[in-house]
Amino acid sequence: MTAPPGNVKRKIEAIMTAGGESRSLFFKSFLFAISIGYGGLVKLRENLYKKGFLQSKRLPCTVISIGNITVGGSGKTPMTIYMAELIKHLGYGVAIISRGYKGQAEKIGGVVCDGRMICMGPDEAGDEPFMISERLKTVPVIVGQNRFKAGILAIKEFKPDVLLLDDAFQHLKLNRDIDLVLLDSKKPFGNTYLFPRGTLRETASALLRGDAVIFTRSGVGKLAALDQIKRIVPKKPIFHSFHTPYIYKIITGNSLQSPDRLNISSMYDFDIFKRKRVFAFSGIASNDDFRRTIESFRCELENFLGFPDHHPYSNRELDEIVKSAMDLSAEFIFTTEKDYVRIAHKIKWPIDLVVIGIEISFGENDIAFKSFIKSRLQGLITG
Repeated sequence: MTAPPGNVKRKIEAIMTAGGESRSLFFKSFLFAISIGYGGLVKLRENLYKKGFLQSKRLPCTVISIGNITVGGSGKTPMTIYMAELIKHLGYGVAIISRGYKGQAEKIGGVVCDGRMICMGPDEAGDEPFMISERLKTVPVIVGQNRFKAGILAIKEFKPDVLLLDDAFQHLKLNRDIDLVLLDSKKPFGNTYLFPRGTLRETASALLRGDAVIFTRSGVGKLAALDQIKRIVPKKPIFHSFHTPYIYKIITGNSLQSPDRLNISSMYDFDIFKRKRVFAFSGIASNDDFRRTIESFRCELENFLGFPDHHPYSNRELDEIVKSAMDLSAEFIFTTEKDYVRIAHKIKWPIDLVVIGIEISFGENDIAFKSFIKSRLQGLITG
C-alpha cells in the first residue's frame, strides 16, 4: 500500500527543511541519490550556457535579476518592490517581469498592471505579481513563463529603462546586466543539501555568477556562513538587509477600519496587540518566520496554522480558521499580505483581520547599496 501523495510531500518537505527524523534514513538516502543526479544536470546546464552550446537571449533594455540559490522565501518579492522604488527614485522608468507562478496567465503571459490600473486578479496573475501591483500601483507588472516574450511585451508597451526580473537567477535563457543574489542570513544554504534532499537549487559556487550578494533578515551578531561566502566571492560586494514588518491593513467585515478606531499611531505601532489574544495563519515559504514576527508583538498567540506556499484557501478552510479563532476567544486574526490577496473577497471577518506586510531596509548599508545600484545603472544606461 502506497502513502497518499500529500503525506509523501509533507515528508519530503520535513526532510528538506529540517533533515527529517532518524526513522526516515532510507528515504533521506533515496532523496540524496536523486539530488546527486539533479546537481549534475544543473551543472551541465550551466556549463552548456557558459560554453555557448545553449544561447541566452538579450533584451534591448537594462535587465536586473533578483533571485536566490534556495527553494523558498528569502525575501525576493519585498526586494523587488524595494528595487522598483529605488530605480524610480533614481529617475529611470522601470517595469517588473514575473513568472506568475500558479497563476492562470503563467503560460500565456499578460499585463497585470499597466502603471495606471490593475488588469488581472490574483487567481489569474498569481499572488506575488498581484501583491507587487497592489503595493506599487504606478509600475507596470508583466507575467509569463517565457520571460523574453514578457520582456518584449513590457518594452513595446511601456518603454522602460530597466526591467526587473523577479526570481530569475536560474533563468539562464535570458541575459541580465545585474544579478542580485539573496541569502537568508539564518540559513543561507538551507540544510546544505541540493534539492530534493535539501533546499539548494544550486551549489554555493553559483554565487560566482552574481554581481552582489544580499543577506536578508540580517540580525545582530555574526551571520551564518559569512566567511565561507567571502571566500567564494572575495571581490563581490556583500550587503545586509532587514525585513521590517508593518500593518498593511486591518479589516472587519471586509471593510478597512480607521487606524484611529484602534488607536494606532503608525503602521509600525504594534503596541495595540500587547497581551491581546490572537490567532494567526499563513501559507508562505517561511511560516515559522511569520510566527516569530507575530510573537515579537508580545501578544498571546493562542494558535498558529501553517499552510504550503501559495496555498489556495477553500471556503471551508477559511470558515474553520474563523471558527477556531472564535472558539479561542481571539481578539485579532493575523495573516500575511501575500495570503490576504488570495482571500480578500472570499469571507467576511467577524474578528479584526490584521494583514502584516514586509518592507526591506538596508540599515547601515543603505548608502553603500544605493550607490552601488546608481553607479551600475549610470554605466549601463546612456543618454
